[in-house]
Amino acid sequence: MSATLHIGLLVNPLAGLGGSLGLKGSDGPALLERLPGLDPGQRHRALDRVERALQPLVAAGQAVRFSTWAGVMGEEALVRLGLSCEVLGRAAGELSAASDTRAAVQALQRQGVDLILFAGGDGTARDIYDVVGSQFPVLGIPAGVKMHSGVFAVSPEAAGELLLQLVRGGLVGLMAREVRDIDEEAFRQNQVRSRFYGEMLVPGEGRYLQHTKVGGRESPELVADDIAEWLAQQMEEGRTYLVGPGSTTAALMARLELDNTLLGVDVVRDGKVIAADADEATLLSCLAQAPGEATIVVTVIGGQGNLFGRGNQQFSPEVIRRVGLGNIIVVAAKSKIAALEGRPLLVDTNDPQLDQALCGWHTIITGYDDRILYRVATCE
Repeated sequence: MSATLHIGLLVNPLAGLGGSLGLKGSDGPALLERLPGLDPGQRHRALDRVERALQPLVAAGQAVRFSTWAGVMGEEALVRLGLSCEVLGRAAGELSAASDTRAAVQALQRQGVDLILFAGGDGTARDIYDVVGSQFPVLGIPAGVKMHSGVFAVSPEAAGELLLQLVRGGLVGLMAREVRDIDEEAFRQNQVRSRFYGEMLVPGEGRYLQHTKVGGRESPELVADDIAEWLAQQMEEGRTYLVGPGSTTAALMARLELDNTLLGVDVVRDGKVIAADADEATLLSCLAQAPGEATIVVTVIGGQGNLFGRGNQQFSPEVIRRVGLGNIIVVAAKSKIAALEGRPLLVDTNDPQLDQALCGWHTIITGYDDRILYRVATCE
């Protein structure tokens, strides 16, 4: 990851083309038969909507990194806007298919993108969900005929404004939204059969939780309790948790009814403290003996925004690598993040290579089933 937002762009060039033709969708052979007769304006519908979505970033001069698929599956829209990009592959045939979408999403994830931005409809959303599941941020630019899913922005411009807010360090929440699709053949017979496929994480407008507001501000104690309740419900049997210092993480230990080292690291597994106030050597020993995977739970130092390297050096580079970058949970109240005024969270592990790997946009748990997407950078 890097300190620059890395967007994986994916376009379904057939999205929405069936609507004006009265085909009730853009899947199936009927569209392919009529495709050669469509004028360029019709065929570029999805690309035009991508350009509208990205225009706010271009106008604001915001630096964003793009990876995409060749031609009309993303590259063409970025070239038209004068934006550089990494092209990771191309469609297997002249026209893209669901298999191309899934292959592209897999490649984008391997490339380490922070967010997948896609233009399409419910069918495209479903194909992406098949790959990323419910744990990877995505945002849909509405371009299809059928958009029953909740993963789309209300308009291309709304998608662009969300991206701009994200790049500028705004409090952009992450919400689980439904992926749905309907049976097109049944729809053509005037029967609506909508099916729930799952949920994907989608950035949305960040707001304070109404029930924790006190005089226009969050109550830190209530927020910490909300976070603790959510984390406690998500903890897995057999997984080892390294709980870092801080009052927010202390609320988790209180919720578990366990003794806590406020300024130290405690090791928890299956509802018991395995090691209290553990140093680096003890953490490595616990990890070596752990029967399953491990997770680091860490909070943010208020005012400074430090994530690693200030007050929690027990989380050494070796410990972090042993746990794995994908097994780090960051918790913080939104008011603490808002106080940074757009400045990123900071990492300083004394290992420049690891610091760079930790950079990028990360999910921050900010309440009960409440998350935001926020930037992490090095101390430079």
